[in-house]
Amino acid sequence: MQSKPVYVVDGARSPFLKARNKPGPFSASDLAVQTGQQLILRQPFAATDINEVIIGCAAPAPNETNIARIIALRLGCGHNVPAYTVMRNCASGMQALDNAIMSIRSGRHNLVLAGGTEAMSRAPILISQQYLNWLTHFNESKSVLEKLKLVFRLRPSFLRPEPALLKGLTDPVVGLSMGQTAENLAHMFNIKRSHMDAFAARSHVLAKRAHERHIFDNELIPITDAKGRLYNYDDGIRSDSTPGNLAKLKAVFDKPWGNITAGNSSQVTDGAALLILASEEAVNKYKLQPLGKIIDTQWAALDPAIMGLGPVMASSPILIRQNLGLNNIDIWEINEAFAAQVLSCLEAWNNEEWCQTNLGHSAFGELDIDSLNVDGGAIAIGHPVGASGARIVLHCLNTLKDRSLKTGMATICIGGGQGGAMLLEASGA
Repeated sequence: MQSKPVYVVDGARSPFLKARNKPGPFSASDLAVQTGQQLILRQPFAATDINEVIIGCAAPAPNETNIARIIALRLGCGHNVPAYTVMRNCASGMQALDNAIMSIRSGRHNLVLAGGTEAMSRAPILISQQYLNWLTHFNESKSVLEKLKLVFRLRPSFLRPEPALLKGLTDPVVGLSMGQTAENLAHMFNIKRSHMDAFAARSHVLAKRAHERHIFDNELIPITDAKGRLYNYDDGIRSDSTPGNLAKLKAVFDKPWGNITAGNSSQVTDGAALLILASEEAVNKYKLQPLGKIIDTQWAALDPAIMGLGPVMASSPILIRQNLGLNNIDIWEINEAFAAQVLSCLEAWNNEEWCQTNLGHSAFGELDIDSLNVDGGAIAIGHPVGASGARIVLHCLNTLKDRSLKTGMATICIGGGQGGAMLLEASGA
């Protein structure tokens, strides 16, 4: 669509580490810095040669305000390299890439480090509004007697903590959790529980196989914590996530009759994914060998109550203007927020009435499942919100290269009712 090419030179990610009801060993900036250090070390240029750093992060810690700047400085980019943070919920990492594309195409910069990071396990715990009101009144009380009266009004329920993560994963406009929006889609397209569990099991099988075959070796950077422990594996992958075992799990979001469970949903995860984007000038200057190019980008919006159809809304305009069908794309990466959500996207593309009503286009047909998330997805690997959009772009390009294929699509649904998509082309294909 645009004449000036933007190349993805290289990229890397941390292992994606499942949250286990306590703060994880790494802050969001730690994850990005350890990943970025190794990524930059394998380049023919220095950190100070990078023109700009753009990082997506949905919920940086209070001491990581403008986390992109913190990461840039810790990576040794120097005081003179500008950095800023972007936030588009689940697509924050993809938004960072899009901003880098615009920066390069405008001629402002030639070499940009972009991606995303998230430490979801470190989401803060909030105090209740009742307790906050009580504390305010207590501090405003002038006498010991007034304070004593307030002590007797304090209730144990006031002290119940409120996880910020749960608030963040609930849409404030429609009042639904992300899981409830997936339940809406399952009902809309009649997605059966057994189908969801089978898709979730597939994700684990493919991700486990990819690790065993060292598919992720060229993108996954081992990291170490403060105690010297090594993390070199996506630890949410489970070999016992079979359809039979997944069928035993109870509904989480629409009890007791719902179908969305912890097993057929993406995992709460910590992780980072970073990419280096470059102009043609930078590619020639440093004699770089890019993974590929980002050909086209699209953002779309829809009803927050069915936010999971965002990939259809974002990818379809790209297909139309590039004159491509679903199966003209060699590799699809659709972020697996929920099994029902991905399966509903496939159903929507194949539904004539839905496509005509919502896209003004005839049905796109049936997507070849063998081209979709070929090494598993967020159900097995995890979904650190700020990083996932960058991860799927990186892995899509790596898959195209490994399989000597040409064209890929990375697409993601976004809480709040949006979708993002990027059309990718492998170098030398």
